[in-house]
This record gives sequence, C-alpha cells and structure tokens, in this order.
Amino acid sequence: MRLNKKDGLNVVPFIDIMLVLLAIVLSISTFIAQGKIQIDLPSAESSQQDKEDDKKMVVVVDKDDKFFVDDVEVNEEELKTKLTEVDIKTLIELRSDKNAKFDNFVKIIDVLKGKGHENFAISTLTE
Repeated sequence: MRLNKKDGLNVVPFIDIMLVLLAIVLSISTFIAQGKIQIDLPSAESSQQDKEDDKKMVVVVDKDDKFFVDDVEVNEEELKTKLTEVDIKTLIELRSDKNAKFDNFVKIIDVLKGKGHENFAISTLTE
C-alpha cells in the first residue's frame, strides 16, 4: 500500500503544542526563581550574585514585618531560637523588604553577632 503525498504526517499541531508547553514552563520558572514570599529588595551598586551553597538558611523580613525562615513564617522568639541553633559554618542569607522596619533587621544581626556568627549575606538588587 502506497501513501499519497497528501497522506503524510502533519507535524504542525505537534509544534504548536510544544510551543505552548515551552511558554508555560518559562512562565512558571520565573515564579520559582523569585521565591514564595514577595519582597521588594533594596538596590545597591556593589551587589554580587550569590553562590549556590549546600548549607544555607534564608531569613526574610517582608513589608509587614513578618519573619520567615526558609519560606516558613516564624515569630521573633522562634527566629532567635533557630538562629542560635544553626551551625556557625552555615551561610545565612538576609532578605529584608525595603519598606520593613530597620529595627527588625538589626534584631537579626544582633542575634548573629551575639553568637559570633559572621557568615551571612545581605541580599540586594543590582542597580
């Protein structure tokens, strides 16, 4: 049995579906890259890209002055407990919304300095 030229395999619908799937994957990946907690980081000229590290704890203060440790909301006492229990070699990434109270940022630094933990990074946007 021979196939006529008109009976060939049409791949155009397959390409359309793949382009739609690609658009969906790209749009979802931008949400994942930003993180779950929406904060407006301050900008700085000397900002550096962070290195991916095995041992890393992310501490976030949002615009409503709520504390988050690794995307889990905690109160001030739980935050102090988690920061005092963390290993001194663990990198702590501090992300504070630019509209959050500076007092909350100072509290976090105070706990880290009191423990002698100096392995932390402050996240900002590059200007």
